[in-house]
Amino acid sequence: MSLSFLDRQSTVAPPGYNRFMVPPAALAVHLAIGQAYAFSTFNLPLTKLLGVNHSAPGDWKLTEIGWIFSIAIVFLGVSAAVFGRWVENVGPRKAMFAAALCFGGGFLVSAFGIHWHQLWVLYLGYGVLGGCGLGIGYISPVSTLIKWFPDRPGMATGMAIMGFGGGALIAAPLSVSLMQHFRTAASNGVLETFVTMGVIYFMFMMIGVYAVRVPAPDWKPEGWVPPEKPEQLVTKANVEVNVASRTPQFWLLWMVLCMNVTAGIGVLGQASPMIQEIFTGRVTPKAAAGFVGLMSLFNMAGRFLWASASDYMGRRNTYMVFFLLGILLYSTVPTLGHLGSVSLFVAAFLIIISMYGGGFATVPAYLRDVFGTMHVGAIHGRLLTAWSAAGIFGPVLVNYIRQYQIEHGVPKAQSYSITMYIMCGLLVVGFLCNLAMRPVNERYHYRGPPSAK
Repeated sequence: MSLSFLDRQSTVAPPGYNRFMVPPAALAVHLAIGQAYAFSTFNLPLTKLLGVNHSAPGDWKLTEIGWIFSIAIVFLGVSAAVFGRWVENVGPRKAMFAAALCFGGGFLVSAFGIHWHQLWVLYLGYGVLGGCGLGIGYISPVSTLIKWFPDRPGMATGMAIMGFGGGALIAAPLSVSLMQHFRTAASNGVLETFVTMGVIYFMFMMIGVYAVRVPAPDWKPEGWVPPEKPEQLVTKANVEVNVASRTPQFWLLWMVLCMNVTAGIGVLGQASPMIQEIFTGRVTPKAAAGFVGLMSLFNMAGRFLWASASDYMGRRNTYMVFFLLGILLYSTVPTLGHLGSVSLFVAAFLIIISMYGGGFATVPAYLRDVFGTMHVGAIHGRLLTAWSAAGIFGPVLVNYIRQYQIEHGVPKAQSYSITMYIMCGLLVVGFLCNLAMRPVNERYHYRGPPSAK
């Protein structure tokens, strides 16, 4: 079979094509790779492969299993940075196909690791190969969506990136159901579940591969006229990807994203134990699980709502809200804990986590405003290294400070207070970086024809 249908020229939309067909194609990919947020459903079963019902001698430890997700997130950022320029050159269809091969293949390679009981194969499979699928899949539709929706880029990217935040809502029950279905006296069903999910996700991502289209050169939405005098931080020029990463604006935005993500991801990973320890005896494990589910919903909804709002508020102003409101909420969380108000505590964190998701969905449009559309996908890929850094820094900050305080006699219910104030400090840094944003100096603008080369 010829693979020419993957080429960029094969994906150019015909006249009259409905541009609202493109976000569902992107959503198909993001809903699939969003499974990463539900990988923890496999953590305990992977520690019982030999014992089936309990961990036996020779079974892997939970601390060893935890590295699979960490490696995947690191390679998400690395692959997005390394392959961002390639994604721009070959177009979304070939990039999405590569992401489907990597992500689905990551499950299948990991299944061999389970069969051979070799943990390094899972690190290689889901961690490295699957992580590359995450990174390439995450950035593959961004540039295309922004070109289809020059009038509402925030809404467009929010629709797709919403899927990454909501993918866990599908993946978690699917994983549990499949493991129960394949469970036998000799197997806890993890091996068969990995094979099945690898095939299911590959096929689901292929829907996006076949459906995605790019606009014809110089296409514009009917009736839309670019504003003669755009906002201060919205450029009509373009900046080449290698030049963009040398500008102060790139590194200011890198810090903006890193601080916003660090503040959110640290508490996201510890949400269940945190609410149980702060409200000891009042919040059951089942209620804590409900809190985690609510956070997933607000993470997903925030990606669409905040990104859509940024089309009217402006990207810089939207991040101002994230940081100022975040500082206010984080600083009041310890007081809410002392007062014993579970409902206000939950409400504060639901707003915080909506802004965490909103930050991810708004940043591609922010990059488009600052650097233009030519290489926005590749620039976005490089900026996602801030996510990789935050994915390590955030959880370590929360876990180690909590442990240090408990070891020095601080009650568990109060062990998160200092962490919340440190998060406020991080958000102040992000606020100042966002405040310092200015238009890119004209000397960095691309002078040649707007090509991918």
